[in-house]
Amino acid sequence: MRWQELLVDGYGRIYQILRKALTGLSPEDLRWQPRPDGNSMGWLAWHLTRVQDHHIAALLDAPQLYLSDGWHAKFDRPADAQDIGFGHGSDEVARFQAADAETLLAYHRAVYERSKGYLAALSDAGLGRELNEPQYQPLPTVGVRLISILSDNLQHAGQIAYLRGLRQGKGWLGA
Repeated sequence: MRWQELLVDGYGRIYQILRKALTGLSPEDLRWQPRPDGNSMGWLAWHLTRVQDHHIAALLDAPQLYLSDGWHAKFDRPADAQDIGFGHGSDEVARFQAADAETLLAYHRAVYERSKGYLAALSDAGLGRELNEPQYQPLPTVGVRLISILSDNLQHAGQIAYLRGLRQGKGWLGA
């Protein structure tokens, strides 16, 4: 097995977790916050997908699907390439409205499909390419960035599954 296949598998697991954790949730479930200053399942799914879309688009030097495919409008959000959730306060999280789980999953699936294509075509030299981000020392490589995205996304996907358990009890796993 090649390293590209391992990364594609890892990124695919994010979608698998999201599909299991989000399927069947109502808009009210997606907006539910365990505390007023906590994140909702809908916001977390949007945020983790935005991070992947934003970062993979930068590696590709291509437009984000969020903007080019009009996903921002489906979430009733501004067409802001930097709106990925970093810095959102409790009020911003509470205002986030995901129409339904299917829209969140469709956006994630579109981003994953592009990520999968990028990962499958990435060369050894491309993996080791240093990114021009002097705020970090040592400079991160494409490989480091890809693992960072994977780690962030898996953590947030796990948080969504945990929140669903808080909301509905452990019986949701059999759904």
